[in-house]
Amino acid sequence: MKHSIMKIKSAVIVGAAIMSSFSLTAGNEDRVGSAGASQLLINPWARSSAFGDAGVANVNGLEATFMNIAGLAFTDKTQLKFNYSNWMGEANIAFNSAGIAQRISESDVIAVSVQAMNYGDIAITTVNNPEGNIGTFTPRSNVFNIGYAKTFSSSIYGGVNFKVLSESISNLKATGIAIDAGIRYVTGEQDQLKFGITLKNVGPVVKYKGDGLAQQINYVSTGINATLEERSASYELPSLLGIGASYDFIFNENNKLNVSGAFTANSFSQDQYRLGLNYGMVMEKMAFNLRGGFVYEKNILSAENRSNALIGPTAGFSVDALVGEEKSALGIEYGVRFAGVFGYIHTLGATIDLK
Repeated sequence: MKHSIMKIKSAVIVGAAIMSSFSLTAGNEDRVGSAGASQLLINPWARSSAFGDAGVANVNGLEATFMNIAGLAFTDKTQLKFNYSNWMGEANIAFNSAGIAQRISESDVIAVSVQAMNYGDIAITTVNNPEGNIGTFTPRSNVFNIGYAKTFSSSIYGGVNFKVLSESISNLKATGIAIDAGIRYVTGEQDQLKFGITLKNVGPVVKYKGDGLAQQINYVSTGINATLEERSASYELPSLLGIGASYDFIFNENNKLNVSGAFTANSFSQDQYRLGLNYGMVMEKMAFNLRGGFVYEKNILSAENRSNALIGPTAGFSVDALVGEEKSALGIEYGVRFAGVFGYIHTLGATIDLK
């Protein structure tokens, strides 16, 4: 008992020291908005987004491929997820995500997932046809993930996630790669105390290529036509460091309250502090979870100076039917994010969790 208490105290001190040191040194306001591929910062999943993205230390399964890949190691057997978001409220952008996580051994789990944004059809315009009426094109923005997580001991878990991102319009396309890595430390008599750290979106610069960078030039003096290709500026990926802690208040075997906090050190935007609450109740054949969160960053109350729409409160819930002797879960989930002038972002989804 004394040994367990000492382990908890040591973990708390180490976690607090790490979070404090990064909160003092991270962030670069001069670089706000200068990165590309901002879709890598969007949480596609309802359960963890309703939690305020505070689950760096406690989100498990497929959703951990976004929060902290180390949490993938807590997948029971097989998990499938499908989620949809009305991105930026009334902007008519569909954000779809789907994936599968599979345990392949006692200590190893792999996952594959994809996120896709559909912006709808946009009219093609040119200098000679500013009104359009010459057809439409559909912009695309996709992220493909392959994740792997491993259990190293009863307290230490880690993982890595590889991403391939793709962006395109009618005559331009960009493709890039990025890597996430994360670890989680679990302690306490009932594994109720957790710490996590993740480094996300680390990769080389990305450039656009395509016919949209080419211009037809006619040399009047010679009558020769030539094609000149303009150089495309490169952009960096929005890398970040996330640190979090989580504690479970276990009232009894069927009722639990999780409190989580996280700090996000963004390379290309202001740093953020996150708080999440999750109350879970298990009945004989049903499991209910009610979630809420809050995301804080500097100038949160100033519409002119804040740099991120996804700050402030979040909320959501999930309902899972427990079926079979193993009590596999068939669930639905909902999350809402308040995005300022963009309105409300609703995320709906379904989860199949086989044990």
